Amino acid sequence: MSTPKKLFDKRKARVRTALKEAANGKARLSVFRSNKQIYAQIIDDAKGTTLVSASTLEKEVREKLAKSSTVEAAQYIGTLVAERAVKSGVNEVIFDRGGYIYHGRVKALADAARAAGLKF
Repeated sequence: MSTPKKLFDKRKARVRTALKEAANGKARLSVFRSNKQIYAQIIDDAKGTTLVSASTLEKEVREKLAKSSTVEAAQYIGTLVAERAVKSGVNEVIFDRGGYIYHGRVKALADAARAAGLKF
């Protein structure tokens, strides 16, 4: 019998495999969402390094947000990671939603990153 965790891991692996095939050398914007926080990082898979990251655990973000588990927090993180990426020279990425459905906080982060200048 499949548990929800096993199903999530299978979905995440399926999404990530398809992304790596379609990436063509682009960096990957990876999202992790917990019940209380949201994290985003831009990863260069060729080198295996994280280029840029942002999360609701950062001190400057915690000071600006009343609550870290909202759509507004996800939008702020999306904008922040996109600004940092553009500043470091990364303009085009491929979006990795992991095993999450493209809905709610994940969608808000992606839309905010697009609005702030990232192309995907």
